[in-house]
Amino acid sequence: MIRFENVSMRYEEDAEPTLRNVDLTIPEGELVLLVGPSGVGKSTLLGAVSGLVPHFTGGTLTGRVTVDGRDTRTHPPRELADLVGTVGQDPSAHFVTDTVEDELAYGMESLGLAPGVMRRRVEETLDLLGLAELRDRPIATLSGGQRQRVAIGSVLTPHPKVLVLDEPTSALDPSAAEDVLAVLQRLVHDLGTTVLLAEHRLERVVQYADQVLLLPDAVMGPPADIMSVSPVHPPVVSLGRLAGWDPLPLTVRDARRRATPLKARLEGRAPAGFLPHPSPYAQGRGGTPTSRNGGSAPDPGPQTPDGLQNPALPTPEGANPAPLTPEAQGSDPAPPAFEARGSGGGAPESGPAAAPPPRGPGRSSGFGKGRGGGLSLFRRRRTQPTPPPTPPLLLTDGLGVRRARVEALRRVDLQVAPGETVALMGRNGAGKSTLLSTLVGMIEPTTGTVRIAGHPPHSTPPRELIRQVGLVPQEPRDLLYADTVAAECAAADADAGVTPGTCRALVEELLPGVADGTHPRDLSEGQRLALALAVVLTGRPPLLLLDEPTRGLDYAAKARLVAHLRTLAADGHAIVLATHDVELAAELAHRVVIIADGEVVADGPTAEVVVSSPAFSPQVAKILAPQPWLTVEQVETAL
Repeated sequence: MIRFENVSMRYEEDAEPTLRNVDLTIPEGELVLLVGPSGVGKSTLLGAVSGLVPHFTGGTLTGRVTVDGRDTRTHPPRELADLVGTVGQDPSAHFVTDTVEDELAYGMESLGLAPGVMRRRVEETLDLLGLAELRDRPIATLSGGQRQRVAIGSVLTPHPKVLVLDEPTSALDPSAAEDVLAVLQRLVHDLGTTVLLAEHRLERVVQYADQVLLLPDAVMGPPADIMSVSPVHPPVVSLGRLAGWDPLPLTVRDARRRATPLKARLEGRAPAGFLPHPSPYAQGRGGTPTSRNGGSAPDPGPQTPDGLQNPALPTPEGANPAPLTPEAQGSDPAPPAFEARGSGGGAPESGPAAAPPPRGPGRSSGFGKGRGGGLSLFRRRRTQPTPPPTPPLLLTDGLGVRRARVEALRRVDLQVAPGETVALMGRNGAGKSTLLSTLVGMIEPTTGTVRIAGHPPHSTPPRELIRQVGLVPQEPRDLLYADTVAAECAAADADAGVTPGTCRALVEELLPGVADGTHPRDLSEGQRLALALAVVLTGRPPLLLLDEPTRGLDYAAKARLVAHLRTLAADGHAIVLATHDVELAAELAHRVVIIADGEVVADGPTAEVVVSSPAFSPQVAKILAPQPWLTVEQVETAL
């Protein structure tokens, strides 16, 4: 179906070609996944199939690309429109109408299809992608994930033979991503559609692929073979490599079948170096700390099976760890399930100090009867005064936001302390981006209050506000206005009043290889995001808000971002990130707040919230359940 014959592509401003001597054949009815680090030419290769490269982008293409026999050198994109459907990294750039239903019909109208055929296909696509409730909504009012589904739907309705998709699930929640990928798989299996797909979140898509194409070497083969040599791979493959499994598993189900020996090795161990207690600001729906069963209860702290405090676990700052008896000193550490209570998941111990656990009916202050009726394992503890709680840097109380006819937020109570990292999660359109926009003063609350360091953001002068809070929006280009990367960085240094070169060093740290003279609009989505992140991080605001901060980033770039954000949190910066990346939440967040229909429905420690949710649970947690491991890094450290 698609043939590349010794294809090379060099853009006018580049000294080296982006693609070099690509020679391969993609057969009809296959789903081929493109993988590789950011900036290796995945989007360029996809553009060469649709004809956008070089007809629209410019540059010099040598060799030959044919799609179903049509040579893209002599057939511009308009002559390939009936054959190839394309969705780029920025779905908004594709929209030409105002409403969802009109956008789904536009491509078919351009091809001159009969009205009856158009109506039937629009209805089918609305149902397939879960867009029926949005059919009359203006596209401008949709969330990023909803727009992405509309863009995908707009190329499905004409029934092209080839689909070219660039990061099609990057803005989708886990459930919506599964729905979209299931639709693509059905098209491949039932209709023989050829799908060429580039995606960085391989944990979502690799199990659907028939073939994997690894760039920049243009090596194509079965997914398991390519994943064994690929520098980018999902957590399930990383865990398989760590455990020495052969062949490597590509799905959670395959990995669970092989995980019994690994779980036995990990038995009796627990993730180390993580928050020993949930944040004092974790809230239930009623505004009180949430217990495991959903009710409100004081945090019992790390415990042994009989409910007594476990001295083998980390104690909160300000609490005096009790010495062990000789018998206890020789025993094994507590089982992982008990160390994980209140753990902040993958975040290192950099959050706010927790107050000592209160004494209650189940506590013993010395040798005596514990809750289980046996002798306590502890000597008498010296009473320590409770330190004053750290005032929250971010505080919302009964926050509500109405936008036109939509009640976007309802009764949101949220507190975030300095040094704390909070992940906002939930389905597309739940209100996450609206909440971030309200916190930075772009939207005025309809009801309730918002305070950032004690000030209402919507009425605080911008010059004062940016010294307290910084936002990286879902569309990073909204922050970029200069003509070159170097000019953007120089402006960021001047605005923040820092040493020249600070922003440029951040860009190089997050995503090396971005040239100074490149126009920000010519960067890939991941490179543009890295630049926007660097611009905001240059000012080191006390409160940092990130909306989908890993969209377009490969695993290496994401790891560098996580390391930098951990450093900021350790220095006392509060971080709130809205994300559909469950692996990022597991690695970074102390707390997870789940929002549904504008309301907070869960707020608690990462290890508790994500493991209890099949949709938001990371791969390692699913594989090693019921043990409390969330990331490959935790498992590797324990082994």
